[in-house]
Amino acid sequence: MAEASFYIGVVGNVISVLVFLSPVETFWKIVKRKSTEEYKSLPYICTLLGSSLWTYYGIVTPGEYLVSTVNGFGALVEIIYVSLFVLYAPRHLKLHTIVVVSMLNVLFPIAAIEATRSAFKDEKTRSQSMGFICAGLNIIMYGSPLSAMKTVVTTKSVKYMPFWLSFFLFLNGAIWAVYASLQHDVFLLVPNGVGFVFGTMQLILYGIYRNAKPVGSRKGSSDIVADEENSLTSRVPLLT
Repeated sequence: MAEASFYIGVVGNVISVLVFLSPVETFWKIVKRKSTEEYKSLPYICTLLGSSLWTYYGIVTPGEYLVSTVNGFGALVEIIYVSLFVLYAPRHLKLHTIVVVSMLNVLFPIAAIEATRSAFKDEKTRSQSMGFICAGLNIIMYGSPLSAMKTVVTTKSVKYMPFWLSFFLFLNGAIWAVYASLQHDVFLLVPNGVGFVFGTMQLILYGIYRNAKPVGSRKGSSDIVADEENSLTSRVPLLT
C-alpha cells in the first residue's frame, strides 16, 4: 500500500505542477503589456495561501512529504505570480493588492501556524488541526468552480470553462483522492473528493453544451475577464 500510494502521489505531483503552471500564458501577457488590466489577483493570492498551509501540513504530518513538495513548488510559483500582480497592478489597485497579500499570505499563515503550535503540543493533534484549516479553506474556495458551471448553464457556452482545466480538475481530484484513501488521510480526501465530483460535473456540462448555440448579448471585457477568472480558479481547491 505504501509503495502504491507513493507512485500515485508522484503522478499527482506531476499533474499538480502542470496545473500550477497553467497561468503562465496569462502572466506573459501581463509582463508584455506591463499591466494586469482587468485580471483579478485574488485567485492567485488564495492559491498561495492554500499552498503555503498545505506545505506546512505536509511537513508536520508523517509520511506526507509528497504533499509538502508539490505545494512548496506551488507556493514558489504563486509568489512569482502575486509579485507580478503587485508590480504591474494599476496605481489605484496596487495598495489594495499589497494589503490583501499582507493579510492572506503573511499574517494569516503565521497566525494559523503559531496558533496550532501554541494550542497543541502533541504533533498528531497539531497536524490534524492544520489539516482541518486547510480542508476548510479548500471547501470555501469551491465557490469558483460552481460559478463557472453557472456561467455555462446560463450562457449555454463552454467558452469560459476550458476543457483542459475541467479535465485536470477531474483527474487531479481523482488521483489525490485515491492517494488520500491509501494514506487514510481524511483532510486530503474530502476536498479532493469534492474536486473530483466537481470535475466530473464540469466534464458532463462540457459534453452537453460544447455544440450548443450560445444565448444572451455580447459581453464586455470586464465580464469576459471575470468568466476567465471563474474558469481559472477552478484549479484552486485541488492542489493538495
